[in-house]
Amino acid sequence: MPAKRFTSPAERPEGFIYEPNFLSEIEEGKLLRTIETLEFGAYDFRGYIAKRRVVAYGGGYDSGTRRMEITADVLPDFLCSIRDRAAAVAGMPAEEITHALVTEYSVGTPIGWHRDSPQFETVIGISLRSTARLRLKPYQGEGKIISVMLEPRSIYVMRGPVRWNFQHSIPAVKELRYSITLRTLAKKRNSRAA
Repeated sequence: MPAKRFTSPAERPEGFIYEPNFLSEIEEGKLLRTIETLEFGAYDFRGYIAKRRVVAYGGGYDSGTRRMEITADVLPDFLCSIRDRAAAVAGMPAEEITHALVTEYSVGTPIGWHRDSPQFETVIGISLRSTARLRLKPYQGEGKIISVMLEPRSIYVMRGPVRWNFQHSIPAVKELRYSITLRTLAKKRNSRAA
């Protein structure tokens, strides 16, 4: 069944924010020049090596323990101003954003259905270089798949109901794409975990 594309804020799940043109073309170009110099590594998720490659700041996934290992890494300078602006869109203090993941998607790379680790609360994504379709569906029970096109230079925020009650995926991308994912730590452990 094809996904329904939502276009107005009223169609979006509660807690989902999407803004196109978060970055200018000049800002995106500068970011991409820096990102292209990063040393990307394989993404090992529970023993499965994903097609996408990543660079993590503030911790990474430990496939041995099947948990996110959080560290006290400071975000690099090139992400600090982006973090500050993203926090303003999300309506939160920038200091709460303590984890960043820069991801490279080669042509044909998907992300399967998932929710981010329960150690994280708010999830913010910034799309770079090419378009991708973000799909959302209820985590449990029946429900329609809905989607939004993530345009280059756009930002989305998932918190509250959409963060915990929905899972998301991205079908295989048609062009090289990068994303920056910024996350806050969960304030307390709960039973919402996957």
